[in-house]
Amino acid sequence: MNHMKTQLPVLLTICILLLTACAPQGLTFDPAKYEITERDVTYCTMNELPQKMDIYYPSSGGPWPVLVYVHGGGWIEGDKAEGEGWGKVLNESGFLVVSVNYRLGDYQTKFPAMIEDVKCAVRHLRAHSAEYNIDPDKISALGISAGGHLVALLGTADESAGWETGEYLDQSSEVQAVIVMSGIADFTSNIPSGLNGAIYYAFGKLGGKDTPENIAVSPISYVTPDDPSFLIFHGDRDGVVPVEQANILHAKLTEVGVSSTLVIVEGGDHRLRKPTGEDATPTGAEINQMMVEFLEENLK
Repeated sequence: MNHMKTQLPVLLTICILLLTACAPQGLTFDPAKYEITERDVTYCTMNELPQKMDIYYPSSGGPWPVLVYVHGGGWIEGDKAEGEGWGKVLNESGFLVVSVNYRLGDYQTKFPAMIEDVKCAVRHLRAHSAEYNIDPDKISALGISAGGHLVALLGTADESAGWETGEYLDQSSEVQAVIVMSGIADFTSNIPSGLNGAIYYAFGKLGGKDTPENIAVSPISYVTPDDPSFLIFHGDRDGVVPVEQANILHAKLTEVGVSSTLVIVEGGDHRLRKPTGEDATPTGAEINQMMVEFLEENLK
């Protein structure tokens, strides 16, 4: 018996050493990734469907602050390839840019699949911050149109909304700054018929009515004083999402003390350009500069 007792500590030590040696080690950043684009990286698998992202790396430095780009397309179309231009603009200013795909609405897939995926993408980034050479406490989000709606939710809705599903649930999906372009913030307000068709297809309900379902998908329903800073762009000639949506979001944020900057693009349509394709006011270059300054102020 005494011999067995003396052997137990030795056996336990050997087991611990073996388990430590076999445990997976955290990945570190590979310098070969400087200034490259890493495409089709799986960030989460939702309902057995791998969701992909493209990563645009700066040329040097790090850990970098991050911008997550969420594409538009009425929640039913669009692709992460749209994020390439933002990678070029923001890599030069020292930001890593991630452009994500998410499940699109169809006959079987409805909201909240889209926001569940986007939140999972943010959690993935935090879980792999060393591998991507990023600062997990400095993550921002930019979305256009339907993507603007999703990033507004990302900035306002916490776990109480019930959209934290999938992988990396030990990580936070919070972001530290939000940029909304041509997004919808209040589904209970007046909704044009064209937009309502997309809403019905992606959400299974029509917007424009003060119903519990429309309240639940509206970013303004979740605004609280601890939300991150917002930068909101909207064209005053937007024929898809009325400019009133930007006014509603800005008013709700400022009402509770959240820092919000609203930029109405004079002559701008849904793309923030003149219907002829020319620059509106402010110009595209000026909008880009405003974005960089906003991100630097909030993330650096």
